[in-house]
Amino acid sequence: MGHRADRAKELFTSGCNCSQAVFLAFCDKYGIDRDTAMKIASSFGGGMGRSREVCGALSGMLMVCGMETGSADTKDVAAKGENYRVARELMDSFREDNGSIYCRELLGLTKREESPVPEERTAAYYKKRPCAEIVYRAALILEEKFEQQ
Repeated sequence: MGHRADRAKELFTSGCNCSQAVFLAFCDKYGIDRDTAMKIASSFGGGMGRSREVCGALSGMLMVCGMETGSADTKDVAAKGENYRVARELMDSFREDNGSIYCRELLGLTKREESPVPEERTAAYYKKRPCAEIVYRAALILEEKFEQQ
């Protein structure tokens, strides 16, 4: 336990955004190649396009949830309901761990980020942000949920 969480943190600290780091740490389970996973998750970093809304690590979690419990059958209402139930369970766990599901609150900000340009990844960047640990915890929640079954 913790292998994928360690991988997610490593991916984040090597330049992936928060959503990419979480999703990419699990994509091998679903036969999704690295580049495809990176592209799928790319717009969710920084709280969705760096707008500081829903945390990208949580978005990555929900992508994994979809791969684990989602259905491609649009008429399967029971499957959709089960996926939503598990998604809410994961969201509740994330909120319990972090105090919020919103990027700006996790970063101690009060408003939406106006610039879509990401900050340079430096030692100072990583030191002032809780993101690497949030990414780690998000992936650990997923491991606890889906890798013990």
